[in-house]
Amino acid sequence: MTTAVVLGLCLAAVVVALVVYLASPRRDRRGGDDVDSEFFDDFGELDFFDPRTLQVGDTATVEGTRFKAIGALHLMRQGDEWTEHLLDDGSHRLHWLSVQERPEGLEVMLWTPVRAQGMVPAKSMLIMEGVEFFPGERGTVAYRAEGMTGLPERGLLDFADYRAHDGRLLSFQRVQGGQWVASYASPLTPGSIEVDRKA
Repeated sequence: MTTAVVLGLCLAAVVVALVVYLASPRRDRRGGDDVDSEFFDDFGELDFFDPRTLQVGDTATVEGTRFKAIGALHLMRQGDEWTEHLLDDGSHRLHWLSVQERPEGLEVMLWTPVRAQGMVPAKSMLIMEGVEFFPGERGTVAYRAEGMTGLPERGLLDFADYRAHDGRLLSFQRVQGGQWVASYASPLTPGSIEVDRKA
């Protein structure tokens, strides 16, 4: 009888510990409400490359893929400034790496182009590749181009951001007067970027 009581108490303790663990707040890097909380903290105290120092001409390895930084857009909106670097993987597949200071820390995102097939970002829910995305922030930013971006040296860029229920991000952008292009975002973690400086 005593053994059964002890085993019952042990089982109850394991169940309580499991419930406490599952109820505690956690970040899920694959999505969820906290997907936009993937921020780098103070790079000065870390042994990681600081993406704020990336320059046109650098060679960057991002999550194991090697890219050449061929251009950059320096963006400004309502007092905020950030940079989006145009990366070429050597096969002319282009990605954008956005680096933005936020109150929570430094946000670094890798944007992968997706076929928008002439879609125009509506102010309501839209479906992209079978996933429902809901509207978020939209507006216009001023930019200054550097290197090879295929854009005028200065201009205005419209954007419309969307989020799926699982936390996935989708953004549409266009140079004013141009066509919309769409990209998915992936938050990057410290240590996922390595850089060889240009000669």
